[in-house]
Amino acid sequence: MKITTLCYIEHNGCYLMLFRNKKEADLNEGKWIGVGGHMTEGESPDECMLREVYEETGLTLTRYDFLGVISFISDRWEDECMMLYRGTSFEGTVRTDCPEGELKWIPKEEILNLPIWEGDRLFLEEMLRGADRIRMKLMYEGDDLVGSEIYR
Repeated sequence: MKITTLCYIEHNGCYLMLFRNKKEADLNEGKWIGVGGHMTEGESPDECMLREVYEETGLTLTRYDFLGVISFISDRWEDECMMLYRGTSFEGTVRTDCPEGELKWIPKEEILNLPIWEGDRLFLEEMLRGADRIRMKLMYEGDDLVGSEIYR
């Protein structure tokens, strides 16, 4: 099972979203997601998230919260344990040349109207409600969400 991080950076009623449209064979192609990626050897989840945020956005987070763990179980992709974060303060300017895709500030009320993974919709709904602890398991067959468990 791979371990990844994902961060939604919040600013002025928006989340910084990444439209994945630049990488070849990208399982997220055509979807809007937060920023993050795979942990490397010797890295903690916080270190991974901070590195990925900086690499993809050019921003240095100065305040962030760990929200929880999302487990992805798939018949097509390697199973994944994703650490979910929300960034609330940062330094720097958003880069215009992200190698993963297009970065854009999206008003929170528009997030759920974007092309996003169905499972992402579930934890984003929790985030938009103000949840500070999110734990769930999402099960996929191909690109279809076939089951979910939310742990309260």
